[in-house]
Amino acid sequence: MKTDVLKLDASKAGSVDLDDAIFGLEPRKDILHRCVVYQLAKRQQGTHKTQPRNEVSRTGKKFGRQKGSGGARHGNRRAPIFVGGGVAHGPRTRSHAIDLPKKVRRLALKHALSAKQAEGSLVVIEDANIKDAKTKAVADAISKLDIANSLIVDAQVDEKFGLAIRNLPGVNVLPVIGANVYDILRAEKLVLTKAAVEGLEARLK
Repeated sequence: MKTDVLKLDASKAGSVDLDDAIFGLEPRKDILHRCVVYQLAKRQQGTHKTQPRNEVSRTGKKFGRQKGSGGARHGNRRAPIFVGGGVAHGPRTRSHAIDLPKKVRRLALKHALSAKQAEGSLVVIEDANIKDAKTKAVADAISKLDIANSLIVDAQVDEKFGLAIRNLPGVNVLPVIGANVYDILRAEKLVLTKAAVEGLEARLK
């Protein structure tokens, strides 16, 4: 399928052919959901932890008589029932990552790109370089293209352009190698450079 290519000033700069096998699929929510769950689970740190009774620094000496106290027969201040004692069944340091086959992840990325194309939220620009790489100049270009909440993907992110755009809320920039399902879906619009289109097609074929 063909789509228009725009410049940063919103003027047309020709057109580009999009591969139907990557941008023309019928989006499947189940595949997208599986990949988003996979990504969010993998990025979770899993460093939460509480101290069980064997790690609490309290006395283990029996602090009362076995009989005659009129209360329960305790023998350790580290027990979870005491204030300052260990935590029973608390969280442990662990990995939250789940498995998802590489083929499914590649397919999910294709469906994410197809979803943006199907809903008319895919914008292709000639390049993501600007002569005056200042935040104000980039903000003007973004307002002309109407991509205030967007993910911009380029083959290789220009350092000055990346520095100029990082102060703008709602706009993110990623290289082709970093394009992922979660960031694509959470942005209102997906902006690809011509080089990024070629890079994505080469990556997913």
